[in-house]
Amino acid sequence: MKQITNTILMIRPVSFRMNEQTAVNNYFQEELDLKNQEINSKAQQEFDAFVAVLREKGIRVIVIEDTKEPDTPDSIFPNNWISFHANGTVVVYPMFAENRRNERREDVLDTLEKEGFTIENVVDYTTAEEEGLFLEGTGSILIDRVHQKVYCALSARAHEDLIIEFCEDFDCLPVIFTANQTVEGARLPIYHTNVMMCLGESYAVICLDSIDDKKEKKNVVHHLKESGKEIIAITESQMHQFAGNMLQLASADGQRYLVMSSAAYNSLHAEQLAKLEKHNPIIHSSLDTIETCGGGSARCMMAEVFLPSI
Repeated sequence: MKQITNTILMIRPVSFRMNEQTAVNNYFQEELDLKNQEINSKAQQEFDAFVAVLREKGIRVIVIEDTKEPDTPDSIFPNNWISFHANGTVVVYPMFAENRRNERREDVLDTLEKEGFTIENVVDYTTAEEEGLFLEGTGSILIDRVHQKVYCALSARAHEDLIIEFCEDFDCLPVIFTANQTVEGARLPIYHTNVMMCLGESYAVICLDSIDDKKEKKNVVHHLKESGKEIIAITESQMHQFAGNMLQLASADGQRYLVMSSAAYNSLHAEQLAKLEKHNPIIHSSLDTIETCGGGSARCMMAEVFLPSI
């Protein structure tokens, strides 16, 4: 079982803006004093430059254009509604924000099949939305595919029942905890696990300061060490620069890279960078508009494709 892939799916935005429905519990989002059209244009420029940087390193990027209708301001973050697995399974997830549910598109599967991938079956958890239960893809769950573990920080977008159901379906051990951030003096849940944590083959980048419960923190550290991961800790302020929102990928010839935004890269200290670069070179690209309005960064933009090829 491989932990990382050389192929990702990305959705190029056409109506990107700050999504008012996600801002209620995504404390990373901020208003920009720009017209929506201008915000989308800047986001497209950042998206195109990011894709170019990835392709230049030999990473296969399948780009799908978003559609004007229905209105999907967050379509640039496909990893929250879909994931692709090595056994040919596609998983479709229940989403917290109603307007994000419109991002789910059948034609994405058609495109992947045209690109030479095999889809054996689809596991669909979306009926949980009717009960007000959510689990937002690889935003909510970080899968250690080699050691069959799933790390998940509970939030309004990650319900414990669904995490356990996913782990039963995919024969994984759940490592569940709560991760908080300080918002106007209060400790509130971080909306997605993948903004405070990144799992590479041989390391984990994690904001341990966000796990307030000592037992939970100890348990997460235990599982990471048991799986042979070097733990590279980041601070809460670095997390706010999206230093946890990274993804390790491979090029076509097997070279490993760690992908992040320039804001994340610039927030890291020399010692942290040295630890990361011991494992793999770093790729970074400016995603300032996307990060500010969308409250997500490089990792959120990439849906990993592990499906078998025909």
